[in-house]
Amino acid sequence: MPDQRPAPTPSRGLTAAGTPGSGLQMLEGAILVVAVLYFGQELLVPLVLAVLLAFVLAPVVRLMRRAYVPRSAAVVVSVLLTCAIIFGIGGLVGRQATLLAENLPTYQATIRQKLSGLQSAGGLIDRLSGAVQAVGQGMGGHETPPSAGATASPSDATRPPLPVEIRTPDPTSLEMLRRVAEPLLGPLATAGIVIILVIFILLYREDLRDRLIRLAGARDLHRTMAAMDDAAYRLSRFFLAQTGMNTCFGLFIAGALWLIGIPNPLLWGFVAGLMRFVPFIGVFITVSGPLLLALAVDPGWATLVWVLVLFGISEMLMGQVFEPLVFGHSTGLSPIAVIAAATFWTWLWGPIGLLLAVPLTVCLVVLGRHVDRLEFLEVMLGDRPPLDPEETFYQRALAGDANALAEQAERCLSEKPLAEYLDAVAMPALRLAQADAVHGALRPERRDALLRSVELLIEDLEEEDDPPPPEGEAPPEPLPPAWHVPGAVLCLPGRGPFDSLAANMLAQVLARRGFGVQVGGVSAVPGAPPRLICLCLLEGGSSSATARYLLRRARRRLPGVPAIALAWSPSGVEASEGVLSKALRAESETAPLQLAMSLTEALDLAVETCGTASTTVLTAPAPRPDAPPSLGMEAAPA
Repeated sequence: MPDQRPAPTPSRGLTAAGTPGSGLQMLEGAILVVAVLYFGQELLVPLVLAVLLAFVLAPVVRLMRRAYVPRSAAVVVSVLLTCAIIFGIGGLVGRQATLLAENLPTYQATIRQKLSGLQSAGGLIDRLSGAVQAVGQGMGGHETPPSAGATASPSDATRPPLPVEIRTPDPTSLEMLRRVAEPLLGPLATAGIVIILVIFILLYREDLRDRLIRLAGARDLHRTMAAMDDAAYRLSRFFLAQTGMNTCFGLFIAGALWLIGIPNPLLWGFVAGLMRFVPFIGVFITVSGPLLLALAVDPGWATLVWVLVLFGISEMLMGQVFEPLVFGHSTGLSPIAVIAAATFWTWLWGPIGLLLAVPLTVCLVVLGRHVDRLEFLEVMLGDRPPLDPEETFYQRALAGDANALAEQAERCLSEKPLAEYLDAVAMPALRLAQADAVHGALRPERRDALLRSVELLIEDLEEEDDPPPPEGEAPPEPLPPAWHVPGAVLCLPGRGPFDSLAANMLAQVLARRGFGVQVGGVSAVPGAPPRLICLCLLEGGSSSATARYLLRRARRRLPGVPAIALAWSPSGVEASEGVLSKALRAESETAPLQLAMSLTEALDLAVETCGTASTTVLTAPAPRPDAPPSLGMEAAPA
């Protein structure tokens, strides 16, 4: 039965109907959006809370729908259950806060008594305060005496002050009701609006999706629907997972604090779970309360130490173990973006903005992944590298940063062999450099820095080892001894600006496989001519006339030796499309020639040639009197 699954759709490509086109229009739009968010806070905060809560409850509703529960019943039950849990937690936390307030005078007295021991005579704080006072006296000098005209009269000194008492009338019952109701009406009204919005968003989810599709671009309905579904699914899963992780963290902190002996552990567990939504500073807000209580309930310092150890270990495990297992390596946001988002949303909406900073920024990053004109949001806020690996290689090489190139190579070589790394990163970077050199955009000093950096990288890669083969895969068979002789494979660079680097890279790949390799020049062992010639070219560097000349000259100097032409081109480009490939393919009609489009393919062809080559020892032809001493230094036509 054929596979009925649809082909995967690209992640981008959507053009929003109302998205501005130019940069000035986008700047004006951003200023307008910030102004609307700032002045429409009272209207937008309940809407945002409802949307995020709908993302959290959407998987629950889907799970109930799979159990054949009607949509309306599933929505109402999930919302009511969530409200019951929230109000139950609120009542419990309120009770804990009340108990804490009742015991505050006792805690204050205990803390004051403990700190007074540090302020005893000869104590550290006493000595510090004495030093500060001495410095202040030295800087301030003597006290200024009162002026002569400020002497008080005897009548003023003996006259008693007049007592003043301000009385307010007793409030009426209506005023008492208003004073009690006013602080409660706002939060209750906001909670009611959020509940109603969540119910309607979950009930009319498909209708809202269709309207968003219309706004995002109905001309490409399939891709737009796929992008919307992917974004909604990712956000729902992320918010539900984050809520579950923070809830478990809060329960763990509450249980641990109860075992340590901290009063009101449920209150601090709730604060710990809530502050997990606040990036970076949430942990400091969480730990401050238990630390103060540890000072109050224990006359010694053991409880304080246990609280510090608890939060240090728990935060490390959450950030380095559990969250990477659930969310992946990160939430999809860069650390700088998290700090900037927390600052921006706190300035915009206050404490509620601080709590919503990470979820809202995740929404923006997901939006940037699916809308072309909003891709800058993912670049600015996401944690994906802003440059492709080959672009990063090219930038570091232009800057002459060989250490950064080595670090990038170490990361890549831990996952893939040398040939694959060079084909995927280094050779595409050389292709970018060659395109700039051909167009005159690469200055000579930049080119020299790039050449030095890549040469140093090639030297460093000689000490790196390939990762072990996967389980079940046999190691490569050893080469015949004759191919280990130095100069058994002769790598000839072309005349392009970076063909020599390509030849060195191919030589390093072949040498790691066990071949005796030499780059340019004559045979390293007298009387032992090369068994294989590898002509190394980058597509777009040398001309086709130069490539044909170098190949014919090598064949004339070493007749009968098999040849491989490496005309490297980007992956996905057919061999027949390149100018050098066409010229070399035409040359293969007159004499045997194997054409490779990558270092990996050239390595495979060399191993194949090694296995099929004749074992007859080749004798070196007598050199002509007018022949140059090197194969790689003779002038060639441009």
